[in-house]
Amino acid sequence: METREFTAKSVAEAIQQAVLLFGVPQDDLEVEVLSEGRSGMFGIGGEEAKIRVVVPDDEEYEDISDDEVTATLEEIIVNLLELMQVDATIDIKPTDSQQVQDSSEFTVDITGEDLGILIGRRGETLAALQFMVNLMLNKQLGAPVRITVDVEGYKQRRAASLRSLALRIAERVDSQHQPVTLEAMPPNERRIVHLSLKDHPTVTSQSIGEGDSRKVMIIPKR
Repeated sequence: METREFTAKSVAEAIQQAVLLFGVPQDDLEVEVLSEGRSGMFGIGGEEAKIRVVVPDDEEYEDISDDEVTATLEEIIVNLLELMQVDATIDIKPTDSQQVQDSSEFTVDITGEDLGILIGRRGETLAALQFMVNLMLNKQLGAPVRITVDVEGYKQRRAASLRSLALRIAERVDSQHQPVTLEAMPPNERRIVHLSLKDHPTVTSQSIGEGDSRKVMIIPKR
């Protein structure tokens, strides 16, 4: 059994993150609610919901070959792109789960011209695409295969940009001794910022706000 904890503004959102990460239906996950979360005053001082999730070991499912996964995955993505009237090239590769942050087993990189429609505002369309691909693939295969979908390396570039931004703002906060609030971000991007500053000696970070307006505030350590 694999166990992992998730935090989000609500229990439902935390469970959605788990479904997206593990790439299995919600019914296959064992969810323990550690905290329901609470709202703070004016978005400050609140507490995110926290859950612990257990996913069955792969051995509990029928073994699926890499070739079968690749063929099924390619068919799913080709059909989705055709429905979206997007002309693109698909590259599918097995991924070493110990070397990637989200423990995915396969990575799909979609390349082509004018693919911004697949990324969307703040990567929201790309996240939705990955969510659908994971659910459709695991329903067809009947086994938990985790998929990361990227477009023209967007996720790697965005993560590097966020880490750089977090460190630059941390320097400003440290020198001016005043907190700085970043733009609203989805949970996965806020997590990158928090992890970037986790061991910073002079500043810390916290999430404020509600829903789609939730942001990261970088503040001096007392």
